[in-house]
Amino acid sequence: MKKIFSKVGRIFHHIESFFDKWIITPITKLILRITDFFRGNVKSIDRLAGKKSTLIIISLILAFGVFVIIDQESNVMIDQYAEILYDQPVTATYNEELYVVEGLPKTVDITLVGQKRHIFLAKQSPSKGVSVDLTGLKPGNHRVTLKYTQRLKSLDYRLDPSQVTVTIYEKVSETRSLTVDILHQDSLDSKLYINDIELDRTDVIVKGAEYKLEQVATVKALVDVNNIASQKVGDITLKDVPLVAYDTDGEIVDVEIVPKTVDAKITITSPRKEVPIEIIPKGDLAFGKSIQSITSSVSNVTVYGDQEAVDKIDKLEVEIDVKGLTENKDYNVTLKRPSGITELSVKTIKVSVVVDNSITKEFENISIQTENLASNYRVQALSENDRQVTVVVSGSEDVINSLDASSLVAYIDLEGYGVGEHEVEVHVTGDDLRLTYTPKTKRVKIRITESS
Repeated sequence: MKKIFSKVGRIFHHIESFFDKWIITPITKLILRITDFFRGNVKSIDRLAGKKSTLIIISLILAFGVFVIIDQESNVMIDQYAEILYDQPVTATYNEELYVVEGLPKTVDITLVGQKRHIFLAKQSPSKGVSVDLTGLKPGNHRVTLKYTQRLKSLDYRLDPSQVTVTIYEKVSETRSLTVDILHQDSLDSKLYINDIELDRTDVIVKGAEYKLEQVATVKALVDVNNIASQKVGDITLKDVPLVAYDTDGEIVDVEIVPKTVDAKITITSPRKEVPIEIIPKGDLAFGKSIQSITSSVSNVTVYGDQEAVDKIDKLEVEIDVKGLTENKDYNVTLKRPSGITELSVKTIKVSVVVDNSITKEFENISIQTENLASNYRVQALSENDRQVTVVVSGSEDVINSLDASSLVAYIDLEGYGVGEHEVEVHVTGDDLRLTYTPKTKRVKIRITESS
């Protein structure tokens, strides 16, 4: 033990000798020399200090020192920087199966304040984001504080907004029927038609605040034609068709829909029919002129569209304006689609009208027919002249000479007429639209009685 203490003592003695030789003694000698220097040169120092140039130099040195100190402090202040992080998502913690929360913003803005390098690091490093804990809050209005968790403590942050008022409702649920809406239907090939859409379910469950569910008028599956990859006749299945709830005004109602999507089986057809084109001249030609012939570059056209509309159409009527026409004329006509027809095989046709001098010819003893007579009535002409009529036909001589009198129809319209004697107007029609038809007797007398 004595040997150990002896060794430790020698170590401390060496340390003491080192400090005495290399630190304490040199510093003591330096101080003594400086003191002796000033003691022997007091007058010289006083004269040097009294010179103007010396004072200027000292002032410059002091000013430079002050400038360095202030510059360092200002650099610290200038290095303070602010940056705004826009639209940062907000997450809320609560029992989503039992409650609905309203009034909570989806995003907020965060202002970060600090040195640039710290802000840069903060943007690169992950954070827990903006959150609010609603656990334990009951239905009603509550003022809550949003929190932002950032790992770098050297930054200050401000949230906009930092506090919000939220309303908590109890969540209720109801079952609603599904309907279908077709989006971007104009994008479908005009020769195709969506004949049927079958969803993989007919109803869904909507969840939300009770007052929200009362606003829901319908829940629709939005079938988007743009999502049909291959447009062709047949059955196509669309996956994950979104569901949306609407109110009576067609506005979207923010409720939870379970499930969120459905599958839709779409049946695409292409109803079509070939029908003749009928040219109908409108207006009166110039005096003494008539239509000798009307020819079209296309006589038939194929129509596409809704099956019901296609079934109803028997011909495609095309009107041309011949008012005041004095000579032959060609018309370039754009065909118009009837209601329910989505496409025509021909878009435009050329119609040629040949004009001739007009003559008239009378066709006698054309029997007068009745139309729209009620089933419980019968009609009787008051005289022989009221049974038949002479029809005056005007047009081209060649056309009139080929006219068959049996194609002329004279009739009276008895819609709205009741028991008694009446004087009614006579109407005349014919098959050939190049001709005009006029009854020589404008009105006839009849008697309507009840059927026995």
